[in-house]
Amino acid sequence: MKTFQDYYNNKVELSFEDHPFDKHPKHVWVICRYENRWLLTEHKDRGKEFPGGKVEEGETPEEAAIREVKEETGGIVKDLTYIGQYYVSGKSEHIVKNVYFATIGEMESQPTYYETKGPILLEELPSDLDKDPSYSFMMKDEVLPISLTYICNLSVFH
Repeated sequence: MKTFQDYYNNKVELSFEDHPFDKHPKHVWVICRYENRWLLTEHKDRGKEFPGGKVEEGETPEEAAIREVKEETGGIVKDLTYIGQYYVSGKSEHIVKNVYFATIGEMESQPTYYETKGPILLEELPSDLDKDPSYSFMMKDEVLPISLTYICNLSVFH
């Protein structure tokens, strides 16, 4: 378990155990790879980030992850791997979010990308995300680098 402060100084607990905070989380975040590149989206308000969002009524977190990737990037998930879960102790609410790693099999162009401007493909993620205002706050705390280290050690990454 890792504990740290997020971009807004909220306490965050990150674990790679099996659903340590909530068996039915209401949020998902999907770190995506497509043809050896990182697949992100650009949220209209927050900036560049990996796709994710809320789990809808009657939907599993895995189904939400696949849907969010498709809605926000046009990416069709080939393989989805649960990585871990994090808990944010916010000032007004608490959020539990599942983190997934997805391999994207194909990309489809679509007429809308909902609340985003569509897909962004990057060979490498910038090393100074925390200083780049074009990236979302969700890319600027320890969840991403710790998760990337974990993912890079998985057989699904190679």
